[in-house]
Amino acid sequence: MPKPKHILVIRLSAMGDVAMSVPVLRAFSQQHPNIKLTVLTREFFKPFFRDLENVTVFSADLKGRHKGFLGLYKLSKELKILGIDQVADLHNVLRTKVLKVFFFGKTFKQVNKGREEKKALVEGHKFEQLKTTHERYADVFRKLGYTINLSYLSFPEQAKLDQSIQELLGKDIKNWIGIAPFAQYQSKMYPLDLLERVIATLSKTHKVLLFGGGEKEVRALDVIQNKYENVINLAGKLSLDQELNVISNLDVMLCMDSGNAHIAAMLGRKVITIWNVTHPYAGFAPFNQVEGNSLLANRNQFPLIPTSIYGNKYPENYKEAARTIAPETVIKKIESVL
Repeated sequence: MPKPKHILVIRLSAMGDVAMSVPVLRAFSQQHPNIKLTVLTREFFKPFFRDLENVTVFSADLKGRHKGFLGLYKLSKELKILGIDQVADLHNVLRTKVLKVFFFGKTFKQVNKGREEKKALVEGHKFEQLKTTHERYADVFRKLGYTINLSYLSFPEQAKLDQSIQELLGKDIKNWIGIAPFAQYQSKMYPLDLLERVIATLSKTHKVLLFGGGEKEVRALDVIQNKYENVINLAGKLSLDQELNVISNLDVMLCMDSGNAHIAAMLGRKVITIWNVTHPYAGFAPFNQVEGNSLLANRNQFPLIPTSIYGNKYPENYKEAARTIAPETVIKKIESVL
């Protein structure tokens, strides 16, 4: 029987989860260069896959022509035309289960999200490192019959910055520190007053580039930019493509447990993460980072951490558990990585 030559990879959302798939696909395409991968995802995420060999993106229009049951049937027909041999479902939600029915007869393997282990972690029955999301994704390819080693891959080179971005960032020899202060839930964020103290100190000797999105975030970051020298707010000023280019040139990125951490990691950057009510043991630490780069809230004071997997559930007095991480600790960690 001839070997399969074309795998459909499904990961539709969310930003961080899509970004976490990139190092896995990079490893796979480097280790299996003769196999074509088509990634089914949202149009917005297309730039994430721009420098992967043998990888093309098929954009799902889930609010338009691919909406609902009939839309998914239409989507399956469009995908079948491409000559798909196997399907790696890295999402495993209702939509992809419907697609599985339409791909009847094709080898279709789905990610095991480890819900029971994660439940045990949150409920405090077991406090231990669970399998990482990256390894869970890699397992899907293993179930399809392939070897894949995530410790064996090379990252893309730093992107060349276009003229407009060079003018925006200016010319000097300072280290570039990226800081993304926001996350989906406030309970995953480092208090902004403490973060401002970090920025105030770092900006004296380094260039600090601020990342975010949405009008409220842009305004908050503008206030910080206007207070300090060497601080540039990039929120709302760049396309995703341009943002990836800048991030690929950073010396270090400071993030919450959020999508930006995974974007910086997929580009091979050093990433320092601050964890509030969530915890790296759930398997969402950014790719290829040393354990010490995760700065954790004090569990002696807040023993119920992680209060949930996604940070959406927590006792009210846990909301700012990360206040137990001193700004000096964050600054020291960044300086040590530089």
